[in-house]
Amino acid sequence: MRFVTWLLSTAVGVAVATWLIDGIFFTGPSSGWEEVQHKILPLLLVSLILGVISSFVKPVVTFFSIPFIVLTLGLFLLVINALMLMLTAWIAGGIGIGFHVEGFWNALWGSLVISFVNWFISISVLKDDRQ
Repeated sequence: MRFVTWLLSTAVGVAVATWLIDGIFFTGPSSGWEEVQHKILPLLLVSLILGVISSFVKPVVTFFSIPFIVLTLGLFLLVINALMLMLTAWIAGGIGIGFHVEGFWNALWGSLVISFVNWFISISVLKDDRQ
């Protein structure tokens, strides 16, 4: 059950990021019920890819970036999160999902939005699940 709630909260975060930031988008219809039908599965797949990257790639990158993280007082973690989102878009594009992130700054803002939405959902909606 915890995996499903994590996957859905990440999917909501990615959806909010695509809604707020012009440089992050899915290909396909852009309004109405057709958009929902066309993008729900790719949204879940992107969330899954982002989770796999966050579980396996991000710890390795973070470990090797410890000097930069210490030097920048932790701000380099924002760069790592943006790079993980860009890697997610690259993998999603490679397997034909149609998720795009255009440029580093869009990735940085998108990673901040996704992190904030996940944090907000975890403290407000899922507070009973943490115990």
